[in-house]
Amino acid sequence: MDNGIIKLAPSILSADFAHLGQQVADAERAGADRIHIDVMDGHFVPNLSMGAPIVESLRRVTHLPLETHLMITDPDLFLDEFVQAGSDSLLVHWEGNNNLHRTVQRVKALGSANASVSSSIRQHLRRCSRKFFETWIKFWS
Repeated sequence: MDNGIIKLAPSILSADFAHLGQQVADAERAGADRIHIDVMDGHFVPNLSMGAPIVESLRRVTHLPLETHLMITDPDLFLDEFVQAGSDSLLVHWEGNNNLHRTVQRVKALGSANASVSSSIRQHLRRCSRKFFETWIKFWS
């Protein structure tokens, strides 16, 4: 949410890939604010999904921001590729990352994408102290 306004980011993971371009256009006409692209590598999560060529194809059919969710191990290896393909923002998981600070700095250096850090926060809240999260939030703010 941004200032109390709900933003819609439909995921293409549930799309019919035989009609992907049309379904993204339909989502845009229906009021989507961005398109969410779930990228899975079969390691960080057990499923496989799409890569940068899908982002590149979608960039040609929509003006909406493309939000790329990298559910992959070592996202640093793919940041340039996804930004060059047309990703407007990148979401990475700290659990699958060797050096989160480096990753965030790299995304900032690329200039054309925003970085967000995602995690299974509820699971970690049960295990970690409040002090840890206060420190973590201050570090990334």
